[in-house]
Amino acid sequence: MERTTLIILAIVCIVIFIAPLAMFNGLGEDEGYFGGSDDAAGEVVESTGYEPWAGAIWEPPSGEIESLLFALQAAIGAIIIGYAFGYWRGQGKEE
Repeated sequence: MERTTLIILAIVCIVIFIAPLAMFNGLGEDEGYFGGSDDAAGEVVESTGYEPWAGAIWEPPSGEIESLLFALQAAIGAIIIGYAFGYWRGQGKEE
């Protein structure tokens, strides 16, 4: 690639990276930015008057513990998937 093409691509990447930070500078969840679809769906369900008929069996004592359990669950899933792919690839090489 030409040097000018690389410079233009670098500038475009920087603009794409910086633009959202400049547009939403200082605005957070209180203003409605960066709210997830879970929040929006929860609000819609609550607006219908739905009453849950079952509660949680156990709730983590803090948000940090909840994040830890989520990360642990993701790690265990990644290990299982990695093992399955490794086993599959090893079987292919064996033949």
